[in-house]
Amino acid sequence: MSYILPSLPYAYNALEPFFDEKTMQIHHTKHHQNYVNNTNSILENTPFSALSIDELLSIFNEITLENKNALRNNAGGHINHSFFWQTLKLGTILNSDLKTEIEKNFGAVELFKNKFEEIALNHFGSGWIWLVKQDKSLSIVSTINQDNPLMGTLISNVSGYPIIGLDVWEHAYYLKYQNRRLDYIKAFWSVVNWDEASNRLQK
Repeated sequence: MSYILPSLPYAYNALEPFFDEKTMQIHHTKHHQNYVNNTNSILENTPFSALSIDELLSIFNEITLENKNALRNNAGGHINHSFFWQTLKLGTILNSDLKTEIEKNFGAVELFKNKFEEIALNHFGSGWIWLVKQDKSLSIVSTINQDNPLMGTLISNVSGYPIIGLDVWEHAYYLKYQNRRLDYIKAFWSVVNWDEASNRLQK
């Protein structure tokens, strides 16, 4: 079984003006494709090659491979980006159960956004910022490089089921926003697919 680059559920310019077409195209066809290619190469002729990407991450702590760190970065990059594309869309509205849960856990939606922005802005280097479901509560966590909360605390130092996530690698925003990471973070709120996030909350 080989992993493949998933198609985007929209055109590369669909998130303009918040996420620009050129960045989206390079991010998808170059960066994500590279993670897919590298993961397939690492797993070739191993007993793990038949696992889905979700299964692979769920047992990551049990995997014994010489180049496990490279697998961590590339398989993580594949699942993170596959998730990211699905959770982006213009014009959706935060409502219903997810809004209620955010208010219950953070006090208000604006307080949640402020906290998310603060963590994203102060995250040093490359990584991801996540809203995750942990048992019956929501938390904001960050991971380095291409780590994912599904890897568990032994690997990524955090755990939880991702509801939304923001890529804060420079390749995700530098063409449009250069070093203005906060502008990119704030633009994220205009492209969050709240419908998908609400669906994930119910899983």
